[in-house]
Amino acid sequence: MVLTAAPRSATASKFLDRTATVVSEVLAPAVLVAALLLIVGWHAGDTPGVSRWWGLPGALFAAAIPLGYVLHGVRNGRLTNHHIPERADRRIPLMFGTASLIAGLLLMLALGAPREILALLAAGGVGLAVFALVTHWWKMSIHAGVAAGTVAALTAVYGWPALLGTPLVLLGCWARVRLTAHTRAQVVVGALVGALIAGTVFPLLR
Repeated sequence: MVLTAAPRSATASKFLDRTATVVSEVLAPAVLVAALLLIVGWHAGDTPGVSRWWGLPGALFAAAIPLGYVLHGVRNGRLTNHHIPERADRRIPLMFGTASLIAGLLLMLALGAPREILALLAAGGVGLAVFALVTHWWKMSIHAGVAAGTVAALTAVYGWPALLGTPLVLLGCWARVRLTAHTRAQVVVGALVGALIAGTVFPLLR
């Protein structure tokens, strides 16, 4: 019994690690931000005369460009990987992401983007600024913050059925702790901050 328990335990551990890795990629901040902007943009298109595709340029400035900057840093060896595990390395990419988002917000404001998209970008800018500030001292989980913020924003748009996405937030938090990317406190606080910002700034501005 003792001889067979260890290999089974090791196999189970590897399976959980692989599962956590997949979850971390599927629920990565850039993925969720892009998806959220596309969904909210489609909803904004319910208004006559408003294009349903305003979420695309929003996703470009809020997710694609910041992710491209991070991937460039990984290729150049400045960053370990696209999740930026080292806290000290996070501040500049977060500041770049904030600048990209603000540029997109100003451009889309000038082009007459729908209010919901502008409100979502503004909420995202506040969130990035807060996380960049806190990162100077503590490694709060961006995965958890964006996941919880996504559910909060969708709840503001679609009502309580969007809360059915809460288990995905918990799954994402588990994955980050499982991979030792964050402590329990870091994912809990990150989720609370993300939900608070998205649940207040976005509804107030939309």
